[in-house]
Amino acid sequence: MLSIFLIPGALCVVFGRMVGDMRQGWTVLAAMSVLFVVFAVGAMVWEQQGNPLLAGVSTTVGDGGAATTALSDGNMEGKEARFGIAESALFATITTAASCGAVNSMHDSFTPLGGLVPLVMIQLGEVVFGGVGSGLYGMLVFAVMAVFIAGLMIGRTPEYLGKKIEAHEMKMTSIAILVTPLLVLLGTAIAVMSEAGRAGIANPGAHGFSEILYALSSAANNNGSAFAGLSANTPFYNGLLAVAMWFGRFGVIVPVLAMAGSLAAKKRIPVSAGTLPTHGPLFVTLLIGVVLLVGLLNYVPALALGPVVEHLTLWPVR
Repeated sequence: MLSIFLIPGALCVVFGRMVGDMRQGWTVLAAMSVLFVVFAVGAMVWEQQGNPLLAGVSTTVGDGGAATTALSDGNMEGKEARFGIAESALFATITTAASCGAVNSMHDSFTPLGGLVPLVMIQLGEVVFGGVGSGLYGMLVFAVMAVFIAGLMIGRTPEYLGKKIEAHEMKMTSIAILVTPLLVLLGTAIAVMSEAGRAGIANPGAHGFSEILYALSSAANNNGSAFAGLSANTPFYNGLLAVAMWFGRFGVIVPVLAMAGSLAAKKRIPVSAGTLPTHGPLFVTLLIGVVLLVGLLNYVPALALGPVVEHLTLWPVR
């Protein structure tokens, strides 16, 4: 688990050295770390809640003895006994925060909100450490968006690392941020509306919708994990996921490279009294807020139809 995050985390330090200001690297690393810790703790807590439908169920154990399932036992479905709930939830958060498809438990068997965490980690664009290089430049795209929003609030031209952020950079940023939600949500809509798409669902209702949403999110955002209840090895899903995968890669890489080339060609301007400091707790908070509001808000209606509805069905409000 540590090795998955080691290189992406180290690249934040490399970034600070390359721009000549280590505070920039630490700021990006701090934002990634805060997001990861909050979601990892959430996954572990929700998986410890167990399944109310299994509470009080008598099971046979050992040499024929009986045991009664309690909510305090947590949700062990789809998990290995040698890892348990906490390490399984932690691994699920890490493998989806990074561009890694390895799993040590079945995400399809997680509780609704426990399964929401790896889904959200992917949908954020895998910028919480993320893949080797791709996590860093994904977070820097959000950093450019953050300084632009801050510039609008204070009425000044936004700057990042001494370079002015202008119309071209914001167009490229918008494309890089919006292309994957477009692919995921459009692909999910096509799948649920078509007979071939619905035929692959193993679990009906909200959970089946989550399976499709996870598959498209995983393909478009460069993750290899899956809600394994979906039978995706069909001509329909092979074609749909391939299209999402191709455009999800190049639809982000190309605008990021275009923005990088534009910024590299600009002269560095000196820091003035109106320059927003892009380091420290204030900018870390702003960056986290932009990642959540801009990166996740596109998916909120879809998440409400999937994991949230399933949670409310499983745990009805009394």
